[in-house]
Amino acid sequence: MAEAERIIGTPDTPDADRDGQDRDEQDRAGLDGTDARGAEAEPAAGAPRGKRRVAVLFAVAVVAYALDLISKMIVVAKLEHHEPIEIVGDWLRFEAIRNAGAAFGFGEAFTVIFTLIAAAVIVVIIRLARKLYSLPWAIALGLLLGGALGNLTDRIFRSPGVFQGAVVDFIAPKHFAVFNLADSAIVCGGILIVLLSFRGLDPDGTVHKD
Repeated sequence: MAEAERIIGTPDTPDADRDGQDRDEQDRAGLDGTDARGAEAEPAAGAPRGKRRVAVLFAVAVVAYALDLISKMIVVAKLEHHEPIEIVGDWLRFEAIRNAGAAFGFGEAFTVIFTLIAAAVIVVIIRLARKLYSLPWAIALGLLLGGALGNLTDRIFRSPGVFQGAVVDFIAPKHFAVFNLADSAIVCGGILIVLLSFRGLDPDGTVHKD
């Protein structure tokens, strides 16, 4: 009987076939990094992705801060105490002024309060960066961070004193308040955050629906 079974062979069982196919698929997935359907295998927990988003945040912040700082140095050296420079006729000109208030010249009586608010915003953004997995949020928070640092630098180091320094503004559109690049970065970052919130995208990369 044993000899007959050896010659004829035993019939294949479905379970055995399935186990063999599963092992073959696992072997192929391990060799080329894809699953049996050709999709890329899922990476391990998303630490690398989080690090990339944090790097984007700080890169955007550094660029925004550097542009603001350099522009203010040029304005103080070349434009302060001089006639305004017309860029687009009467519609846009560069005019150096010192602003003790918030963005666009509002609230000049609350300089210290605005300084503390800017410092608090910076701390909140840095803490939030630990959970940041969204690229759009990284850009938005980077703009906010760079702009807040730019104006906070003026508050600390410019006259009349620490935490009471006047911010250098120079972009003067017609019929509008004078502002600087830090103000622009803050406004752009804020608008982007509002849009992301309306779309339901959270800083950690998840999407929620109300």
